[in-house]
Amino acid sequence: MILAHIQDSARYESLHPLFQKAFDYIKANDLSAVPAGRIVLDGDNLFINVVDAEMVSADVQKLEAHRQYIDIHVPLLQTELIGYKHLSFLGDSDAPFDEAGDCALYTDSQVCWQQVRVGEFLLVYPEDAHAPLVGQGKQRKLIIKVRI
Repeated sequence: MILAHIQDSARYESLHPLFQKAFDYIKANDLSAVPAGRIVLDGDNLFINVVDAEMVSADVQKLEAHRQYIDIHVPLLQTELIGYKHLSFLGDSDAPFDEAGDCALYTDSQVCWQQVRVGEFLLVYPEDAHAPLVGQGKQRKLIIKVRI
């Protein structure tokens, strides 16, 4: 898991061949007013989900984990809390892994919390189970999906 400011993204772009393309795109485009939905940058290898959502309380948000994608969370409206727990510290998922949706969900109250502010990003790898969208009010955010 990496938390950093978007202006410092170049420090992390060497970690995956598609990171630079993702960061270049979000820096060059105002995504605060585009319609919610998917922006495809490189087929299923790299895309951005523009999400408008109501944030929820920490006690109801589940941890999620992926196998095929790295997520880069970028809040656009307000600070968001994102829970974190390393996959190795979790037991069985709440249901079998959803291969089509590339997601497993976990209920666990022993979670570390990270504030992610507007202008920052949180990069989460498959071993980083995470619980996004914790807070109050509406949130517009980008979830950049980068295939491993």
